[in-house]
Amino acid sequence: MQLRTLIPLALSLVLVTGTGTAHAANPYERGPAPTNSSIEALRGPFAVSETSVSSLVGGFGGGTIYYPTSTASGTFGAVAISPGYTGTQSSISWLGPRLASQGFVVFTIDTNGIYDQPDSRASQLLAALDYLTQQSSVRTRIDSTRLGVMGHSMGGGGTLRAASQRPALQAAIPLTGWHTTKNWSSVRVPTLVVGAEDDSIAPVSSHSEPFYTSLPSTLDKAYLELNNASHFAPNSNNTTIAKYSISWLKRFIDNDTRYEQFLCPAPGRSTLIEEYRDTCPHS
Repeated sequence: MQLRTLIPLALSLVLVTGTGTAHAANPYERGPAPTNSSIEALRGPFAVSETSVSSLVGGFGGGTIYYPTSTASGTFGAVAISPGYTGTQSSISWLGPRLASQGFVVFTIDTNGIYDQPDSRASQLLAALDYLTQQSSVRTRIDSTRLGVMGHSMGGGGTLRAASQRPALQAAIPLTGWHTTKNWSSVRVPTLVVGAEDDSIAPVSSHSEPFYTSLPSTLDKAYLELNNASHFAPNSNNTTIAKYSISWLKRFIDNDTRYEQFLCPAPGRSTLIEEYRDTCPHS
């Protein structure tokens, strides 16, 4: 684990209650202590509002921002999410309210063109984060030092490129990612690679697996392969994707060690998970 994520042990004994502002040593904790049920639920503890962003803003194709309605908890980390090749934000829109209700500002974007390649999607993801933190109507709700990127297919490839280009990001999650580049040894951002066993468009053997293995061995990284799932698993509500994405974002964007229990020890093979690898223990 990178030193930037460490929290002094002596201070970690301070208690946090409710969903209000965290009073613990970690000022970024949001929400009550998690349980398996709470991170698998369709909605978390925060009520969510949303606002649309026009494609005229420039840099990306517009989108929808989902955010916790109340400001009582202070600022939140933020995540931008890109769809895949030929896709629109509707294909990843389910992630918006599901992640936002756990205490994040989430921006599901449209790309400038549905045929945009991964590196273009990377630039658009970063432009979307800059818009979120500098111009959006919810910018005062966001901690601009705690940002992450996600994306499906070519948006997943864009996620990896964005992480390589902006090492200050706190988390990256490519979902059944596709990219012609297979070596991501330059990435310094904690990365959860999600692949699908039956993916015929971005087979794990030539995409997600080499992506993961090329990431530095010293990096906080994990590889989740969905059992019996296709390339399009991230395009509809998927509890396994949500559970581990929430845990990853909480752990690395919010520095919230309460979520470590869902990542380490690595979960075993099951009817939902074909394979899971991790650089446990995170410390």
